[in-house]
Amino acid sequence: MPKSPSRARVSVGREEYRATLDALYHRRRFGVRPGLDVISALLEALGHPERRFPSIHVTGSKGKGSVATMAQAILAAHGVRTGLYTSPHLESYRERMRVDATPIDPEGVVRGVAKVEAAAHDLQRRGTIDRDPTFFEVTTALAFDWFASSDVGAAVVEVGIGGRLDATNVLDSRVGVVTSLELEHTDILGDSLAAIATEKSGIFRTGMTGVVGDLPAEARTVVDSEAKRLGVRVWHLGAEVHVDARELSEDGQTFDVHLPGHTVEGVALPLYGRFQPGNAALAIAAVTRFGEATGLAWDDHRARSALAKVVWPGRLERVGRRPELYYDVAHTPDSARLVAQSLGEMFPLSDPAENVVVFGCLRGKNVTRILDLLAPLARTLVIVPVRSERGLPVAEVRAQALGRFPRIVLARSAEEGVRLARAATGTDGFTLVVGSDYLIGELLREAHGGNDEPDLSDPGTGPRPPDAESSAKPPAAPRRRAP
Repeated sequence: MPKSPSRARVSVGREEYRATLDALYHRRRFGVRPGLDVISALLEALGHPERRFPSIHVTGSKGKGSVATMAQAILAAHGVRTGLYTSPHLESYRERMRVDATPIDPEGVVRGVAKVEAAAHDLQRRGTIDRDPTFFEVTTALAFDWFASSDVGAAVVEVGIGGRLDATNVLDSRVGVVTSLELEHTDILGDSLAAIATEKSGIFRTGMTGVVGDLPAEARTVVDSEAKRLGVRVWHLGAEVHVDARELSEDGQTFDVHLPGHTVEGVALPLYGRFQPGNAALAIAAVTRFGEATGLAWDDHRARSALAKVVWPGRLERVGRRPELYYDVAHTPDSARLVAQSLGEMFPLSDPAENVVVFGCLRGKNVTRILDLLAPLARTLVIVPVRSERGLPVAEVRAQALGRFPRIVLARSAEEGVRLARAATGTDGFTLVVGSDYLIGELLREAHGGNDEPDLSDPGTGPRPPDAESSAKPPAAPRRRAP
């Protein structure tokens, strides 16, 4: 089980740690700068740490964090000291890089960032690079250097955006995984599925094998074509890899995973959502293929044991009972659709009058489409501010929610929104909190005593809370249905 980064011992001064992260987050002003020149120069200056461990490289529009986390757990259960690199984080920056489920410690962040920044300064002084590294480039260099110094035997690395020009695409990857594909980051990756598929299949290279999720036909054609050009042998979810015998339970779900020539039976996964068995199958397939490349012997029992204990916060995570309370970071129409379908499957007889959706998001999201997909779940919508400079004000969310939910309530904070929603949720109903990584991260920090960790989910103070008196009034709780 991943250890909570907020509870780790701080061996450097709190102010020193905070100053390091403040300076690092200030680099976000540079934005996203696709390209490999700067990260390649940084890693060369650091002695090429990325060449000191083999890796599984994971990209996709959805599910890549879940697949990466499950693959790391399976590798660790097989006795491999394993690094895990994911983004974004929810509670702490240190979540982004872990070794055997333990986050990097504060001292590792302070010393590591200083080392990377010193290398960057020297490269700029000598004219090797012509700009400052971005937040993600520094973070990626820090992670790879820390993995190498920790003597990991393997790493599972999640792509930031895209793949071809992502800062992570410098690895000695034995397996490339493309989990899913939808229109996203179109200003960077292109405005068609084919263009985005070209960017994501850019993690493929000669000498590796591939595992591909259930992609739209247009995208799969592009991915398969690139794999064939490079000689990458690909397994596909739904063909060479598939899931069956799926059953829901109170604590998650069980299923079998079929691979070419082998079946892993009775996988018990303590994660909810109809999409997670497919993610688990991709992780199993990726580790299997990694083992073929490295000589690691597969063991069904070790894999099942790892998946039975896997934790991935904020992904249809149940955090309360009676009534049920779920957190999910979904912030696109496709992810909202999957969450809605999963809850519909879990609560087939649920009365929408008993359920409440708590929603907050960033600017630039397709709010109307997301709310259209969530509206069948509940009659009540509680809108909350997101603590980010890019948070969409609650008044603007409300304008787009009108006509979609019979009852709309504005809250002054995420915590107040959840409190109001819980008061309005029927005994047999559920509360769903959804819409943003930043929203879920804020709630998890509050729940886990996040005062030990600076709140640096995003620079800036975020939106001002609404002042309307009505926003503090809880909606009326629905009456329990008569038996």
